[in-house]
Amino acid sequence: MVTGELRSKIDSLWEIFWTGGLTNPLDVIEQMTYLMFIHDLDDSDNLRAKEAAMLGLPYESIFVKEVQIGDRTIDGSQLKWSVFHDFPAAKMYSTMQEWVFPFIKNLHGDKESAYSKYMGDAIFKVPTPLMLDKIVNAMDGIYEQMAQLKTADTRGDVYEYLLSKIATAGVNGQFRTPRHIIRMMVDLMEPKADEIVCDPACGTSGFLVAVSDYLKENRKQEVFFNRQNKDHYMNHMFHGYDMDRTMLRIGAMNMMTHGVDNPFIEYRDSLSDQNPDRDKYSLILANPPFKGSLDADIVSTDLLKVCKTKKTELLFLALFLRMLRVGGRCACIVPDGVLFGSSTAHKAIRKELIEGNRLEAVISMPSGVFKPYAGVSTAILIFTKTGHGGTDKVWFYDMKADGYSLDDKRSETKENDIPDIIERFHNLGAEEDRKRTDQSFFVPKEEIVGNEYDLSINKYKQTEYKAVEYPPTSEIMANIKALEAEISQALAELEEMLK
Repeated sequence: MVTGELRSKIDSLWEIFWTGGLTNPLDVIEQMTYLMFIHDLDDSDNLRAKEAAMLGLPYESIFVKEVQIGDRTIDGSQLKWSVFHDFPAAKMYSTMQEWVFPFIKNLHGDKESAYSKYMGDAIFKVPTPLMLDKIVNAMDGIYEQMAQLKTADTRGDVYEYLLSKIATAGVNGQFRTPRHIIRMMVDLMEPKADEIVCDPACGTSGFLVAVSDYLKENRKQEVFFNRQNKDHYMNHMFHGYDMDRTMLRIGAMNMMTHGVDNPFIEYRDSLSDQNPDRDKYSLILANPPFKGSLDADIVSTDLLKVCKTKKTELLFLALFLRMLRVGGRCACIVPDGVLFGSSTAHKAIRKELIEGNRLEAVISMPSGVFKPYAGVSTAILIFTKTGHGGTDKVWFYDMKADGYSLDDKRSETKENDIPDIIERFHNLGAEEDRKRTDQSFFVPKEEIVGNEYDLSINKYKQTEYKAVEYPPTSEIMANIKALEAEISQALAELEEMLK
């Protein structure tokens, strides 16, 4: 969460936009996103140059030599944030408007790429040189503050805070998935170099970025020193769909800043007939929107065959099963109602996961994980598409803490079950003897089937009650009388003092 000085700096930056005439929150967020991207391009270019030098690989900076913009040729170094932020206001403004913005719009050579699609209609809306000068100075202050904090994903937290300023944020399930929860899900799934990864409700591409980071940290040799694997990583591995062009634009910029040249990020209603994907992906990671219902007329008939419903959280589960190839895996977040809902559709999708495929784990999360945007209780489902069953037992984990307080402030705490969850999931053989009173345990398929496929952990968890011994009634009464006597004596003394 964004707190303290960083929060006040962002509020001050927002105020600069607001007083300068940009009053639509979405416009403000878009302009901030472009400027953050321009700043990050400079940083990421420097970082990639250093990495290439350390690994002994060739690397050519995007700012190298001369750059062609329209019919003009200019020195590429002038497009770097670290250079133009020192220009006088008027020169900085003309540089941004005439050179930098056209440069980032045409940065990706492939006109069909996700980046080109969503940057093609990007417009620079800052109205005056003085306002741009104030914005750039304010953003330098924000980046200095972010550098001091040294947290894993401060920029993601800044995006989250910006989105919180839109009155409609969260109405359509657009609130951001906490990055430590995304990272936990990626660590649980351990992506490989040849994965084809998809998030059918990708938003700002948080899951895709996390997979990219995981591969850099854990499979660098395998991915980046193999020509075929590197080409796959850059051009074929990452797929994301969303219905919000602002989110897609941020997502495309986010992926490019993280070093993925050509992700397939597309405007698409994943639940409709316009989504032809089936048996395609080896890994799906998602936190699909689960607010409200939708018109059944626009939903793909294939999905309605699995569970006839208007509830998006159930339809997305059916969609994941359709989109995965046989052997493909999925980790997704669902509201608790999916686990125990008694409607025909709820039971049908749970039955399909258990009887038709291999449900591996249900990780129950506390209700504060998505605060301050939503207080809904959620769980993570992990399953593999087999098409012919395979569930013999399901691993349950009762997460009680995620490293942050479960109130609206979400302050850091020492209590954190995430390392334990990851360690236990990767060593399930040691979980066989765990009792139902423990935080994690196995439940056999037969028992789940007998409970109408109920996946709520409370259905199977046993609570250990400890007998509490109270003193006899006579002793309690004697204590009460003694207290009454003390109170009467004190009142008498007080009355005597007041005479």
